[in-house]
Amino acid sequence: MGTSDSPPHSIYFGYGSNLWLDQMSRRCPSTPYLGLGRLKDYHWFINERGYANIAHSTTYLDQDETDEVWGLIYSLTPEDEAMLDINEGVPYAYEKEVIPVEFWEKGTPDVGKGAGRNVDMLVYIDHKRSEGGYKPREEYIVRMNKGIDDALKEGVPMEYVERVLRPYIPAEEQGVEVEKLAQRQAGGFEDESGVIPARVTAEAVGSGVDLVGGGGGAGAGAGGGGGVKNLTKIWEGRE
Repeated sequence: MGTSDSPPHSIYFGYGSNLWLDQMSRRCPSTPYLGLGRLKDYHWFINERGYANIAHSTTYLDQDETDEVWGLIYSLTPEDEAMLDINEGVPYAYEKEVIPVEFWEKGTPDVGKGAGRNVDMLVYIDHKRSEGGYKPREEYIVRMNKGIDDALKEGVPMEYVERVLRPYIPAEEQGVEVEKLAQRQAGGFEDESGVIPARVTAEAVGSGVDLVGGGGGAGAGAGGGGGVKNLTKIWEGRE
């Protein structure tokens, strides 16, 4: 998590293709996996861009069950957060928020069972395209299935995968060329939806500089700099 002399880290909740541990290690090489998270009263869907998104729920699924989103938790250095901003298309596609997430540390007994502890975490949400019912992009199906495999190994419930993810993400191979595209996208995302300006994507991929955030760097965006950066104190102090 860093020393007292190192810049503060953000605690990040990944719920889409960043369930894929290898993708996160390639995009954010200094980012360790911390454990499992559950975000209550939100629902998961594929939006019109063809990628995963979440939105706050206003109604219950039924009398006994509320919406919930499961994800994997990572610690982001400021540099890795800036690179994640680029890959997530901040602020054109996703915006950044700090939201309390129920957390189970990796390696603990019965991870994902019982009650976890609430920790404020960095979450990327697309508020402009907040409706579901759309088809995922073919290469995104590949990346999501790799993420689902990792998520299940880390303790995400199979029931959640079958009920929430599988209606959008079929468990099937997509072909060699689609697999190759998925691998390229995992290493450095290039937007195919037209939402992120082409020059931003091209320059970011070529230089690795945080051009998307408008110079704000880590902690910029809808979540605000101070609130995101201070998340390390919550984690390191086990508050």
